Amino acid sequence: MSRLLVALLWLLHFLPLAALAFLGRTLGLVLFGLAGRRRHIVLVNLRLCFPELDEAQRRRLAKEHFKVLGRSILERSLLWWASAQRLSPLLRVSGEEHMRQLLDAGRPVLMLTPHFVGLDAGGAAIAMRFDSASIYAVQSDPVFDALLHRGRLRFGDQLLLSRQESVRASVRAMKSGRPLYYLPDMDFGSKESIFVPFFGVPTATISGLSRLARLAGATVVPCVTRILPGGAGYAVEVGEPWANFPSADVEADTRRMNAWIEAAVRTMPEQYYWVHRRFKTRPPGVPRPY
Repeated sequence: MSRLLVALLWLLHFLPLAALAFLGRTLGLVLFGLAGRRRHIVLVNLRLCFPELDEAQRRRLAKEHFKVLGRSILERSLLWWASAQRLSPLLRVSGEEHMRQLLDAGRPVLMLTPHFVGLDAGGAAIAMRFDSASIYAVQSDPVFDALLHRGRLRFGDQLLLSRQESVRASVRAMKSGRPLYYLPDMDFGSKESIFVPFFGVPTATISGLSRLARLAGATVVPCVTRILPGGAGYAVEVGEPWANFPSADVEADTRRMNAWIEAAVRTMPEQYYWVHRRFKTRPPGVPRPY
């Protein structure tokens, strides 16, 4: 079955992006109707983060989320098989000069890349411009694991680090001149997390951004990828380097990170990765919402 799905995705990558986007939105609506468990997770997340919306508004937002989620699934076929010549005009990058200036000056760079559904396209765009590093989670399906692994290595000289590797490997990569494409906004449990607000909800959040920046002497550069309508492609926005980070207060740094991610989410709430159980780890005595 996995090989059949891969073969289907390979065939789809020949379609124009506008047609692929239409199919992806349609897939998203199908998933919204059929994937009851994931729909429930999305609606719970939206209720916690947007209490000012009524139920009908949250349901409409959830549908829009599934549409862009469906797009991101099918459009990965372009990232895996389309030529660089075809991809380049679809991946519009702004602000890359911020990273070039830091790297040219010999400064380690730590990229803050929140879980928006277009982040894989952003990763491909960065890989086409910089030899970078990223942290890779091994997939349970060996067919898709091999495909994802190959896709991450298609452009340039990329370094993939497993989640089991030590922090030292990430620090070494940054100090060697590789920007680290870093995704710190998922619930990894309570072991290495602290509770800081995210949309006003105490949220288990890893403090890795602050710790890695300190250990590597790295400058944090935020990066957000936006899926554009129809066949327009993707906008990859590399922001201004953060000043006065890290501070002496890890919790304050982590609060700052979550506040910045929240502000970014509010600019395109349908494109954040709401199917993840972001609030599954709760403070002692607080019930799980899912």
